[in-house]
Amino acid sequence: MTLNLAIPSQLMTALGPDLLLMGGAMLLLLWSAWRPESEAHQRQIGIASIILCVSVVLAIGFYVAQGDTAGNGVIAMDNFRWSADLVFLIATIATIALSMDYNARQGITAGESHVLLLFATSGMMTLAAARDLMIVFLGIEIMSVAVYVLAGLNRRSERSAEGAIKYFLLGAFSTAFLLYGIALVYGATGTTNLADIGSRVRELALAGNTFLVVGVALLLVGFGFKVAAVPFHMWAPDVYEGAPTPTTAYMAAAVKAAAFAAFLRVWVEAFPGLGESWHGPVWWLAAVTMVVGNLVALAQKNIKRMLAYSSIAHAGYILVAIAIGTPAATGAFMFYLLAYTLATFGAFGVIVAQGDAGENLDIDGYSGLWHVQPKTAIAMAIFMLALLGFPIFGGIGFLAKYWIIQSALQAPNPQTILAVILVVTSVISAGYYLYVVMVMFMRPRKADAYVPPPVGAWTRVVVASAAVLIIVLGILPNSVVRWTDRSKPAMEERASTAALPAPGPAAASAP
Repeated sequence: MTLNLAIPSQLMTALGPDLLLMGGAMLLLLWSAWRPESEAHQRQIGIASIILCVSVVLAIGFYVAQGDTAGNGVIAMDNFRWSADLVFLIATIATIALSMDYNARQGITAGESHVLLLFATSGMMTLAAARDLMIVFLGIEIMSVAVYVLAGLNRRSERSAEGAIKYFLLGAFSTAFLLYGIALVYGATGTTNLADIGSRVRELALAGNTFLVVGVALLLVGFGFKVAAVPFHMWAPDVYEGAPTPTTAYMAAAVKAAAFAAFLRVWVEAFPGLGESWHGPVWWLAAVTMVVGNLVALAQKNIKRMLAYSSIAHAGYILVAIAIGTPAATGAFMFYLLAYTLATFGAFGVIVAQGDAGENLDIDGYSGLWHVQPKTAIAMAIFMLALLGFPIFGGIGFLAKYWIIQSALQAPNPQTILAVILVVTSVISAGYYLYVVMVMFMRPRKADAYVPPPVGAWTRVVVASAAVLIIVLGILPNSVVRWTDRSKPAMEERASTAALPAPGPAAASAP
């Protein structure tokens, strides 16, 4: 059945999972505020939040089984939306599970921390569903306001407060770029609907329109801030270091995934005819982000800052898929988001497990972990190898990078240089990922070394689940590959961009 989104009841039907999550979050907010703060109460809110997320997953399954569509309305009903929603919900469940143990150790007793995650996730789901620039803006604001608060939730930490204010100021700054970009695109095309923008660019020959080109440039800057691409990454290391560790994992994986989901849909649905205007900037953005993220990560001794720069590098890898813009690349995009999310939450789960009230963030503090907690050391090694893209234990990470490289080489105009940069920077990343493994397995444990507290039950579940899924999906990836290959936004082959040479040295030798 095709839904008519001009009818309010059918629009509400299209937004069913999003509204279920928002409505449940509002009820949990009332319950959280009704009783005094306590560790037991925040755990109750956390468990109820996980149950709500599972309910939303079941609702999404019902929609997928129904096979409803929504034409070219403001809300998408495609597999790309549902796949992205599942990634967001997996990340949210993992964050809540980690937070219940982390909050108890850090003395954070506010149950609202879990509710804020639900509101942020509802904004992400709105982003994944948006086929209109105004809905994109609405989703970003719902997500961002909640995450601003989450970043500064630990009121006892000066670093948390510093990170939160930086995130708020630069986030508001990037939102202004997005809003001005939307205004200029609307001024040039007379619409904010993505499909209508794409058709009017072709029909009215607007590819050279100054308003439109400047609007696309501002949108690129705004999305660059949201995904922490170089040179718009300045906020990420300080915010990731200062935020509560589960929130850092959420920002590094879920928030980035949501921004990329909106980024990809806007680019392939609204601007396929503007390849000459944006292909070069996105190409360079991907290349510089991969290089800078990996090189700076090599110098980091704080594990959260190292993973922050690692996430910047991974943003560059994902930008490669957007720069290619072919159907194969968009399939690789969703597979990469899933692989990256699993590995990221596993790694941050180990950081939560190894922390104390002051947190244990020095990489050298993991020396000899194999001798005291061998299971935790093995799990961390799996996550580091997955992020590296090692083809055995990190098989799903290897397949994710391989798929993007293959898409780059098999594009109508092969992006060979971009693929080479991806490979070279992945080799560079071995310097910091394998350093963590070396420290855990090859360095002796100091006699006065910090003894990690017993790992909480919820943290154990997250770490073990992530490790098992990475191994299983790396060995038996076929079902996930088929699922992600069907998870593509509506798009057409871009004849204009397909004919473009890659920026840089290849341009001189291109026919």
